[in-house]
Amino acid sequence: MGKEVRDDLRYTKTHEWVKVKDKVAVVGITDYAQGELTDIVYVELPEVGKEFKKGEEMCTLESIKSVAEVYAPISGKILKVNKSLEDSPEKINESPYEEGWIVEMEIKDEKELDDLLSPEDYRKIIS
Repeated sequence: MGKEVRDDLRYTKTHEWVKVKDKVAVVGITDYAQGELTDIVYVELPEVGKEFKKGEEMCTLESIKSVAEVYAPISGKILKVNKSLEDSPEKINESPYEEGWIVEMEIKDEKELDDLLSPEDYRKIIS
């Protein structure tokens, strides 16, 4: 439990995942990260339209154990947030790669995608 790494995603050292579709990056936290946090009880989502630089704190997750920041894996503008997490933050625990996605971001600089970790490299970090 808490070790699923999907081969169709890219990752960060701070445990975010990125799925690229066209010029949009869907972002969430990894199975490993949700497992470390345990039961997530609150998600503070960023505002749509807000811009972040790669590495900036984008939103906050609160679990029964701790508070964790979610960092922007790339630079870009928030296009969409997963509003369902406001009422059902547990979706991040139950389905971190599907229903538990957090934001969709416009990809400002495609070169930044090259800095993301491959599934193999991310597996080495969490093993």
